[in-house]
Amino acid sequence: MAMPWAALVSSPPATVSLCRASPSLCCTVDRSPLTKQYASLSWPSSISHVQISSQQLCRSPSPFLPKRKVGIVQAAWTRRSKSEAAKRPNRKSWKQRTDMYMRPFLLNVFFSKRYIHAKVMHRGTSKVVSVASTNSRELRNTLPSLVDDDACRTIGQLIAERSKDADVFALAYEPKKNERIEGQLAIVLDTIKDNGIIFV
Repeated sequence: MAMPWAALVSSPPATVSLCRASPSLCCTVDRSPLTKQYASLSWPSSISHVQISSQQLCRSPSPFLPKRKVGIVQAAWTRRSKSEAAKRPNRKSWKQRTDMYMRPFLLNVFFSKRYIHAKVMHRGTSKVVSVASTNSRELRNTLPSLVDDDACRTIGQLIAERSKDADVFALAYEPKKNERIEGQLAIVLDTIKDNGIIFV
């Protein structure tokens, strides 16, 4: 007589017995000679139940997260050690990430053999707030020299006035590598300070 249910395939050491009397279709699976498990043929019963405690979740780290030796409290402004900086050389420091917001307006001064150029730029948007140059039409025909100390004072005064007109009262200047603040550069910066601009 043919069985009304699908044939169950099991490993040779396991024995399967069906119970036709009950409507739940219980089967007894003997996986080993010492242990017995009772389960139904329904779909939810085929899913194994695993009990996981909260302590095991806290102790076992995720395999997808990198393993780092981090202390209990690690502030965002903590200075990195040389070994940590060598492992991640492309990571920006705290100052590099926040300096654009703490000092948004940057002064740039350029000296050439023929003229002097200065501008104030917003770091976040790269927008030029104020600009002054001795090569402009206003100053080219009025100044006796375009590169002397008087031209530097004129550039500093114009930058200060135009920055205050744009509601900018604090500037930042970052000297280049091996650059000293002296000579004509110092004259421009001092003139900007004397006209009510603060350097941060």
